[in-house]
Amino acid sequence: MDEKITTEQNKKPQSYKKAFAKALLSTLCSLVVAAAVIVLICNFIFPVYRVTGSSMEPTLKKGQTILCNKSSDIKKGDVIAFYHNKKVLIKRVIATAGDVISISDNGTVELNGTNLAEPYVSKPSLGECDITFPFTVPDSRYFVIGDNRSTSVDSRSTAVGCVAEENIIGKVCMRVAPIGSFGKIK
Repeated sequence: MDEKITTEQNKKPQSYKKAFAKALLSTLCSLVVAAAVIVLICNFIFPVYRVTGSSMEPTLKKGQTILCNKSSDIKKGDVIAFYHNKKVLIKRVIATAGDVISISDNGTVELNGTNLAEPYVSKPSLGECDITFPFTVPDSRYFVIGDNRSTSVDSRSTAVGCVAEENIIGKVCMRVAPIGSFGKIK
């Protein structure tokens, strides 16, 4: 009788070990699949980037993490992320193809003959500018400027110029980190 109890006691720990191993393997597989899905979503639908400069202050601050929407239509006033010389830049769309833009010496922006209302700019500034105004935006291009005009290098400079549609990553739609700055981009 003692032998029967000993055999049954030996079987219980082995069955628990097998069940634990199965549960652990199942959990690990689930985590790997979830991580793969998140990576695919972040790369192909909603890319995530970290702000590294001050050219978009006060809208975006250095160190914030943003979420882009690749499937969004780009309009005037939108903040976009785009590739320039193998870097990702973040700027605001001021004008689209065919628009005529002019910027005065004091930094006031005029779009198609009308002063542009820019509540997102803390103070107007001409910043770095080596193009001639009035400037007509070419086809399939976007004229972009940073909200912090005095530090932003953007379409006002021939170093960046107007952004081609194929270089646009997407519209910046949200700040996701740090938690205190979470919210939609206006």
